[in-house]
Amino acid sequence: MLNLLLQDGDESVRFIDLKLFDAEDFTDLILRSLFNFIIVFILVKFIYRSDKKNKNYAFSFYLFSMIIFFLCYLLSGIKLEMGFAFGLFAIFSILRYRTISIPMKEMTYLFMVIAIAVINALTTKKVSFMELLFTNVSLIAASYFLERLWYKEGLSEQTIEYEKIENIKPERRAILIADLKERTGLDIRSAEILTTDFLRDMARVRVYYKASAQSNDDDSAMDDDDDD
Repeated sequence: MLNLLLQDGDESVRFIDLKLFDAEDFTDLILRSLFNFIIVFILVKFIYRSDKKNKNYAFSFYLFSMIIFFLCYLLSGIKLEMGFAFGLFAIFSILRYRTISIPMKEMTYLFMVIAIAVINALTTKKVSFMELLFTNVSLIAASYFLERLWYKEGLSEQTIEYEKIENIKPERRAILIADLKERTGLDIRSAEILTTDFLRDMARVRVYYKASAQSNDDDSAMDDDDDD
């Protein structure tokens, strides 16, 4: 309920014991959230999404960044009890997607957008804007360098169910890759055994292959039909 409270002679309107409006704090929240979104948008759209066409991961990156940013920003001025703080971090530590195995690269991008959100939300007045900007730009530049300039090969991946289970032995790795190349027609560079089922004589194999230019063009055309 609205209560008129007199504090130090100034009249302020409160609702559920919160200030109804604070122009300075609200402006700071808007500017910080906008800045954080621009940084994450550049990272996901122009660095990650350029080669990866999976919209599900991009969707998660955007929302995780927003959730972590607002959570950190709104709790930054609260003195948390030690037990509550540990409980909060425990909740985040057990978060995982159980319906799909997230590749290491996507997990790295996820951690990166979370770190960016925390940095942008919790930076105090002791840090200048140029320092904050330099930190964000450094992360973007490092991602661009590693994604585009250093890791030029840009291998794609695919999971395959494979029935010739005798070929999963380490000493038959060359035979396994040659057989997968022959069957799929892909330029497979390496393969990783995910799971084995000896009862059905089946194995799930993740293959890493160099996508052809035609495949990349087809993926780009399909992706251009959709918006983020």
